[in-house]
Amino acid sequence: MTLDIGWFSTGRGEGSRRLLAAVHREITSGRLDARIATVFCNRAPGEDENSDVFLEQARGYDLPVVTLSSRDFRRRLGKKPVRKGETLPEWRREYDREVMRLLQPYRFQIGVLAGYMLIFTEDFAQRYDLINLHPAAPGGPKGVWQDLIWQLIETRAERAGIMMHLATPELDEGPAVTYCTYSIHGRDFDELWSELGGRLVTEIKAQEGEGNQLFAKIRRHGVGREIPLVIETLRAFAEGRVRIDANGVVNSRGSPIAPFDLTTEIERSVTQALG
Repeated sequence: MTLDIGWFSTGRGEGSRRLLAAVHREITSGRLDARIATVFCNRAPGEDENSDVFLEQARGYDLPVVTLSSRDFRRRLGKKPVRKGETLPEWRREYDREVMRLLQPYRFQIGVLAGYMLIFTEDFAQRYDLINLHPAAPGGPKGVWQDLIWQLIETRAERAGIMMHLATPELDEGPAVTYCTYSIHGRDFDELWSELGGRLVTEIKAQEGEGNQLFAKIRRHGVGREIPLVIETLRAFAEGRVRIDANGVVNSRGSPIAPFDLTTEIERSVTQALG
């Protein structure tokens, strides 16, 4: 059965466009038995140049596009922006309810958060099964990708990873669905580790910041696996190897399973790209 996907993105930059293009290409080539039932963006046309390019891209693929500006919605109600760590206010619940109303004509089995910059409220997360990309393996650190890379360097970690997890109102707390891991030592990395010497992360940040070559190398290897992981996760859903029900993440027989390790599939996809 063809997998129906709801695509959620703020469309802030090139990464959002690349991800949509890659999944669209996989679908139109016949390699992924799926369709994008709708694309939702929380910015309106004309609100942001980058988001406008993203919306033009989606319409160019003949995808149904739905928009509702969260900024304009908040301003009409005379409310203040939500600060990081604050409890979501009532206006955010009202916003999500309006989004759900707008999405009623579009049926999808799984929602993909592809650069969507809002946290969903409980009502929305209960209505839809939503998966989100996080730049760490299950059980790994939480936070933004920059902080995660610095933690890997600080702890002299052997491996890094990325995962797709269920989106919940608690940021980065939803159960993992799929993941992959990769080594950050060996031929490509050892010389860069040696160049750190005995410096602390605080020193490296002050002296080089994100221009540090090891930092950049870890980031490059992580980004190189993001699109393949999204595609292989959607393929696992489309083929029925993994799905979501009231028991959480389950296999084709409905039995709860541990997060689905897609490392082998991902490594096949990225070897050539990373050189």
